[in-house]
Amino acid sequence: MTDGARSATPPGLTPREVATHCPYCALQCGMTLRADDAGVTVHPREFPTNRGGLCQKGWTAAELLDHPDRLTTPLVRDAATGELHPASWDTALDRVVAGIRAVQHDAGRDAVAVFGGGGLTNEKAYALGKFARIGLRTRHIDYNGRFCMSSAAAAGMRAFGIDRGLPFPLADLGRADTLLLVGANPAETMPPLVRWLTEQRRNGGKLIVIDPRVTATARQADLHLQPLPGTDLAVANALLHIALTEGWVDRDYVADRTTGFDAVRRGVAAWWPARAEQLSGVPVADLEATARALGTGGRVIILTARGAEQHAKGVDTVTAYVNLALALGLPGRDGSGYGCLTGQGNGQGGREHGQKADQLPGYRRIDDPVAREHVAGVWGVPADELPGPGVPAYQLLDSLGTPGGPRALLVFGSNPVVSAPRAARIEGRLRDLDLLVVADLLLSETAALADVVLPTAQWAEEDGTMTNLEGRVLRRRALRPPPPGVRTDLAIISDLAARLADAESTDVDPSDANPTSARPAAVAAARFPADPAAVFAELRRASAGGAADYAGISWDRIDADDGVYWPCPTEDGPDTPRLFADRFATADGRARFHPVDHRPAAEEVCATYPLHFTTGRVLAQYQSGAQTRRVAALRRAAPEAFVELHPDLATRLGIDDGDPVRVTSRRGEFRAPARLSAGIRPDTVFAPFHYAGAGRANSVTNDAVDPISGMPEFKICAVRVEKA
Repeated sequence: MTDGARSATPPGLTPREVATHCPYCALQCGMTLRADDAGVTVHPREFPTNRGGLCQKGWTAAELLDHPDRLTTPLVRDAATGELHPASWDTALDRVVAGIRAVQHDAGRDAVAVFGGGGLTNEKAYALGKFARIGLRTRHIDYNGRFCMSSAAAAGMRAFGIDRGLPFPLADLGRADTLLLVGANPAETMPPLVRWLTEQRRNGGKLIVIDPRVTATARQADLHLQPLPGTDLAVANALLHIALTEGWVDRDYVADRTTGFDAVRRGVAAWWPARAEQLSGVPVADLEATARALGTGGRVIILTARGAEQHAKGVDTVTAYVNLALALGLPGRDGSGYGCLTGQGNGQGGREHGQKADQLPGYRRIDDPVAREHVAGVWGVPADELPGPGVPAYQLLDSLGTPGGPRALLVFGSNPVVSAPRAARIEGRLRDLDLLVVADLLLSETAALADVVLPTAQWAEEDGTMTNLEGRVLRRRALRPPPPGVRTDLAIISDLAARLADAESTDVDPSDANPTSARPAAVAAARFPADPAAVFAELRRASAGGAADYAGISWDRIDADDGVYWPCPTEDGPDTPRLFADRFATADGRARFHPVDHRPAAEEVCATYPLHFTTGRVLAQYQSGAQTRRVAALRRAAPEAFVELHPDLATRLGIDDGDPVRVTSRRGEFRAPARLSAGIRPDTVFAPFHYAGAGRANSVTNDAVDPISGMPEFKICAVRVEKA
C-alpha cells in the first residue's frame, strides 16, 4: 500500500479504535483512542518511550474533542461593532485574502508574516513554511519553538554539526551510571519519563539535578545543586576545571575526535570551584562530588532543558555543558552522551522543515545556494524567487505594526499573548496590525484579538507525523473526521493558496494570459495539497540529502518499526537511533569545542527590584494553558497562578501563605496568591507561565535575547514582590 492510499487504522484495530500518540509534550507517549456512543476514551499503549504510562494531561486529552468551547465556525470581526461574529468559510477566507493583498500592495511582500507552532505535525510545519515562501513570498516566518529548543539547537549545530535533541534512544537514560539533569524537571513536564530515572537508580546509577528550586525531580536526586538563576554556565566551567585538575579528561578522545580544546582549557582555568561557589551559591563540595561522578562513571549522560537554555546567554550555557561532555569523551560512546530534553510535542520536527526564519526543509540553511536550488526544484519555482532569511520570533513579534514591520500576521498553533516575553508589549503589537488571522481549535487569548478566526481540527481528527525528543518519527492517526464546519490546517493553507493565486491572476493583462493553461487556483491547490500523505511524500523529497533526511521514511515503515529515527536516506537502508558513533556531522568529522565565559544576566537586581524571578511549568498544565485550562480535572489540580517564595522572604515582606501578591518588573506586573516553600532560594521567586489575565507571568519577563539563537531571557529578571 502506498503512502497516498493507506487506512487511518492499522491492522488489528476496529474502525472505532486507533493507535496514536498524546497531543502534548515531546515524549509523544503511545496511546489508543476508542470511540463509542458515549464519546472518545484514552487507553494506555505499550510504546518504547512510555511503556504504557501516561500523565494526567494524556489521560484527559480526549475531553477537548467535544468541549463546549470548541470552535466550529469561522469568526470575523465586525468593523462597526468591533465584535467577532460567526461567518461562512467563503466570507472568512475572502476577508483574509483581501487583507493580505491590500497590505502587500501597499507595503510589499514582507508586510505579511506567519507565526507557527511546535505542536504542528511535520506535514503542517512543512506546508506552512512553503506557503510563506512561495504562496505569500514573504521572508517573515518563525514559530514558538524559538522559545523552546533554539539555544540547544544552536549549540548542537556549532559543536556537532547537527541538532537532534537526544542523539541516542531514550532507554539509554535507564542504563546510565551517572545522569546529570541541568534545568530539567521531567517529573512535572513529562512524568512518564521518570520511569527511566527510576530504572537508572534501581540499577545503581546516580542522579544529579541542577535547579534553583527543589522540584519534584530534584527530590528524587542523589545530589541537588541549587544555583542562583543565570549561573549555570559558571557551574559548568567549574566542573570542567575540576575534571582537568583531577585528570578525568579523556585525552585520547579529545585528540582523535575533537578540535579547539586548548582554548577551552585555558578559559576554564580561571573557574576554580571557590569562584563558582561565590557566584552561584553552589558549595565547592557539591561541585567536586558532581565532577567526580561525571569523571569516574562508566556510562554518563548530561541533559539540559529550558532552565539552562532560556537565557540571553543560553547558547553559551549549553555549549559549556557540551564542552564538559566532549572533554569526558561522552558523545558517540555507547550509553553516554550529551542531549537536550525537547519540550513541545513536535519541537524537533517543527524546526526541521521550514518554520524557522533561516531554514528550509531537511534542516537546510535558507542562505545556502545549493539548498535553495534543491528545495526550489521540489517546489517547482526558480531558486531566486525564494525569499531570504527572516528574523527570530521575538524580533518578528516586536516589529508587528511598527514602521517597516509586518502589518498582517497569520498564526497557526501558537498563543503569543500568553507565551511571549514582555507579553503586554506583544499584545499591543498584535492590536496594532491591519490584519490578524488565527487558526485554532479554541478561542485562545491571541485568537480573541484576531480579525479572522479559523476553526481547525484536533490531533484525533487528522493523520500526520510527529518527531519526538529522540528524533523518532511517529504516526499520528485520525480516529474520526473533524466536526462539521471545521477544517484541517492543511486544508486552510491549500484554500488560501488557491484563492491568493486566483486573486493575483486578475491583476494580469488578459492579453498576456494563456487561455489553454490551468487556472492559477487549480495550480496552487495542487501545489499545496490538503492530503497529509501527499504532503509527507513531498517532504521526503525536499529533505533528501539534508541534515534531517527523511527520504527513506514512509508511513508503512513507521507503522512496522514503532517509528523511524532520522537521518534515514533510503527506504531499504537503516535509520539512525544513535548519532556520532564514528564521526560528527562536520566537514572533518570532528566535534568542535568553543570557549565560553560566564556573563551576568541581562538585568541584575537592584534596590528597586531586589529579587530574582524565574518561570516554569506545573504538572497539570501545558504551555500557554489555552487547552489544559479548559479540562476540568486539570483545572481542579492547578486552577490558578501562584507565586512561590521562601518563608524567610515572606516573613520579611509580611506575606502569609495564600495572600495575594503583586510581582513587578521594569516591564509590567502580575498578581497571584503566595505559595510558601522552603524549596526555593530566599533571593528568588517563581511562577508558572501557563496562565492569562492578571496571573500572566510573562507580563514581567525580560525580552533580552540570545544573540545567536534569538532565545528570550525567560528564566531570570529583576522584580519586587509586595502584598497586593
